[in-house]
Amino acid sequence: MSATTPTYAAWRRLPSNAIGSILFSAAMCARVPYFATILPRVRELRPGYCEVTAPKWFGVYNHIHTFHAIAACNLAETAMGMLAEATVPTTHRWLPKGMTVEYTAKATSSLRAIAQLDTPDFSTITAQSGGREIEVPISITDRSGAEVVAAVIRIWVTAA
Repeated sequence: MSATTPTYAAWRRLPSNAIGSILFSAAMCARVPYFATILPRVRELRPGYCEVTAPKWFGVYNHIHTFHAIAACNLAETAMGMLAEATVPTTHRWLPKGMTVEYTAKATSSLRAIAQLDTPDFSTITAQSGGREIEVPISITDRSGAEVVAAVIRIWVTAA
């Protein structure tokens, strides 16, 4: 297996506690500034899995003071992006291709997004094969554990 991405290597170098999580999340937002709009915090990251939380604050409110639908999409994309950085080897590239989202309930609290993926066999994704679309499911739950958003983000993976 090839080396891990610099993003995942940074996660692994930091302490596995609240300080490491906060430092990593701040660096992530510096690199991808739009993520900062939801104040995300990466809680857990490993190949095939990412958990990110976001607080409910006035910057994510909609007109009825619940978590805005597009802010929830941003949270889903944050979880997917970090999962991809931890999962896709440096021998390959990934790009988001599309997203489907279902808003299943009002999001009245802070949120937690979990992106999970069975790690594909990247050796089958070669320059000759032209690439492969991979679906990354993301479940977003409220503080009580109820799912409020179900999303699937399709990423296009090619050999680097």
